[in-house]
Order: sequence, then C-alpha cells, then structure tokens
Amino acid sequence: MASRATRTGQIGRRPATTKDRISEVGLTLFASRGFDDTSIDDIADAAGIARRTFFRYFPSKNALPWGDFDVHLGQMRRDLLDIPVAIPLADALTSALIDFNTVPDEQRGMHRTRMTLILTVPALQGYSMVMYKDWRRVVAQFVSARTGVPATEHGPRTIGWLMLGIAVSAYEQWLADEDSRLHDLLASGARALHEGVGGLV
Repeated sequence: MASRATRTGQIGRRPATTKDRISEVGLTLFASRGFDDTSIDDIADAAGIARRTFFRYFPSKNALPWGDFDVHLGQMRRDLLDIPVAIPLADALTSALIDFNTVPDEQRGMHRTRMTLILTVPALQGYSMVMYKDWRRVVAQFVSARTGVPATEHGPRTIGWLMLGIAVSAYEQWLADEDSRLHDLLASGARALHEGVGGLV
C-alpha cells in the first residue's frame, strides 16, 4: 500500500518537479507502455525534466510508483502518536491503517494503477519488500511505545506483519472487484486485530 494522497509540493516549485507528480507521470507511462518498456529517459521527457533531475528524486525506476512514500510514512507516524492512549491498541491501529490508505475520489484511478503495478510487476514486488519493511517498523515502534515491549521483539514485529497482510489482502480484493470499497475491505480485515482469525470467516 502506497501513500494515501499527494501532500508534497513546495511553494514556487513547478508541479512537474515534485516527487508525487513525477510518480504520476511515470505511472501513466507504465500503464500505457508497460513497466519494462518505459525508460527513465521516457519518464524524464514526459515530466519535462532532465535525466539527472530524475535521480534527485528517485534512486531507480522501481522506486517511482511509491511517490513520496517517506513523507507519507512520517505522517503516519505522527498520526499514530496523536491517538489518545485511552483508545485501545487494536482500535488505534485500525484507525491508522484506514487513514493511511484513504484516497481522495479524484486520485482513485491513479491509485488503482499504482497498486496494480506494485502488486503484479515482478521487479516492483521485490522492491516493495524494502518499502514494506519501513512501514512495518513504524507499526512495531508504535506497538512498542504502547506496550513497553521492544520493537525488535516478536510481538511488535508480528503485529507489523499482520497489519501489512490486512492491507495487501484488501488491495488485492479491491483490484479484483471494481465494485468493492477499499475502506470497507480494510475495516473488515482489521477485525482480525480485535477478534482473531475467527472474525474473518
């Protein structure tokens, strides 16, 4: 699951030269030409930037579908910290999961393209594991702060993987069924945080 909405962009900077904007340009090309048949030069030309400028924003073509993921991940960390401690852990995690993956209506088509590529292109599936690791770490660190159990211990790590599994499963179903609602699928999957696997079947 990639970031939920375009929050980046600095005053005075052209829209074509923000990370999320370059990502959208690349996604459009990937959707029309295919990932393997689209080069970095193609993306740079379409975005109106130099090839060297592309590498100021992304280390590789594989990173491009994720947009400004670090910024959105930082926002998720802050959102978790803002949740009152009186709210149970499972409820807090469910709220964060849904908020992180909430996409404005006008971005839904692009987000569907993004997630289709991330979940189906072999080269991107491998790269995704690197990105997922950072996402799981944020979850584990929050669990650690709430429970006092180190984030590197089995419990917080397991919850990080569980949250990731809920998200990926929701996206797979959302992409397979155009009539489904991502919010509902995430909420349904998150019942496992409250009820265990019995809440899913």
